[in-house]
Amino acid sequence: MSKLFESIKINDSISLKNRIIMSPMCQYSSEDGFPNDWHLQHYVSRAVGNVAAIVLEATAIVPEGRISNGDLGIWKDEHIEAYKKLTFEIKKYNCVPGIQLAHAGRKGSTEKPWLGNHHIASTEKNGWKTVSSSNLPFNESDEIPHELTIPEIKCLITDWGKATERAIKSGFEILEIHGAHGYLVHQFLSPLINHRADEYGGSFENRIRFVLEIVEEMKKYITTQSLWIRLSATDWAENGWNLEETIKLCKILKDNGVEVVDVSSGGGVSFQEIDVKKNYQVPFANEIKNQVDIITGAVGLIFEPKQAEEILQNNEADLIFIARELLRDPYFALRAAKELNEDIKWLPQYERAKNNHYA
Repeated sequence: MSKLFESIKINDSISLKNRIIMSPMCQYSSEDGFPNDWHLQHYVSRAVGNVAAIVLEATAIVPEGRISNGDLGIWKDEHIEAYKKLTFEIKKYNCVPGIQLAHAGRKGSTEKPWLGNHHIASTEKNGWKTVSSSNLPFNESDEIPHELTIPEIKCLITDWGKATERAIKSGFEILEIHGAHGYLVHQFLSPLINHRADEYGGSFENRIRFVLEIVEEMKKYITTQSLWIRLSATDWAENGWNLEETIKLCKILKDNGVEVVDVSSGGGVSFQEIDVKKNYQVPFANEIKNQVDIITGAVGLIFEPKQAEEILQNNEADLIFIARELLRDPYFALRAAKELNEDIKWLPQYERAKNNHYA
């Protein structure tokens, strides 16, 4: 059997039927944080398409944690019932529902991509005052973010715990911390962004304190669920967050109950220099997997079944996070099985199309 279609045990309660994960991708289609009919058809169609798990797009723990005013949120109890409907439908197709709990920090208050993707000042419609580890804007033209005080940091950590409790009540079995792409957790990790002089800034130990306290708070609510994290392995910028620090952090996170590292990169600073090419982030996943001995996921410009299989065969990652290719093809997993000569079970409603018979 191909490795892409081998099952994998995440913990005593969660096993995945294959190694194909739907990567979090914002849809910018929510109102007041609620999932709606768009999200239902978008995510459930990928569950029907046979992915093993779906990690919902960045879901804000507080309203000010959204990237745009169209982002999903889980900052109030009223959100729970709407998510229950979504997780119930996903589970129908032997797919594990996950959610990425996020706070955009200084990269929040932006317009939807198809409306320009620009920063919106707090005085403008659909805008709000952003926060960060330090008072440095992402772009020079952006409004300066508010530097979080220690009491405000502690409050956000509590909010992460409350969001975790709501997510579990909603039926999510995977809880992923968004610690990548220049959003708030990353804004504490990176010395290019975090210029604090207190216990949350300066040394490596201080810069990782925020995420470790988030993990500690989330674990108060986690029982059988699995705790994952997405990290940017490097800032792609001189003197920034790097792979060596990522590996050190992952060792600590593993000891503190994180079970999967979803390995991405970049997004922290506007002056990053990324050599974007096929498999460009896979070496980071490989290093983390083999130096930390933790389940890792590779993501980024992975769009061919044989490419995904080769990554797994080379022991460079354990899971394959598919992003834009699943936007192009909700049934990527069915196509991958055919290309890899795997005879997987199709839903009975689709069975007649399995073998390309035209009658």
